[in-house]
Amino acid sequence: MEAIGQFIPLILIFAIMYFLLIRPQQKKVKEHAAMVEAVRRGDQVVTQGGLIGKVSKVKEDNEIEVELAEGVKVRVVKSTIASVLSKTEPAK
Repeated sequence: MEAIGQFIPLILIFAIMYFLLIRPQQKKVKEHAAMVEAVRRGDQVVTQGGLIGKVSKVKEDNEIEVELAEGVKVRVVKSTIASVLSKTEPAK
């Protein structure tokens, strides 16, 4: 019985770590994945490298084409999008 009592603080520490660190991080990853999947042509995005541009083409192979300036287009891996600044309305 005394051995079980020694493990209670360890179990409590793990529970606190789960609810304060692990669970919020998993939620953040899910939100980022949903944001990346919702990106479509015309959205203004910021990459993790700090580049701001407009999505000109969404490709199937986890890649998008971003126009940084007029005539300057770069291919970007979808998962490197940090945020979406402005969304466009879906096409009808």
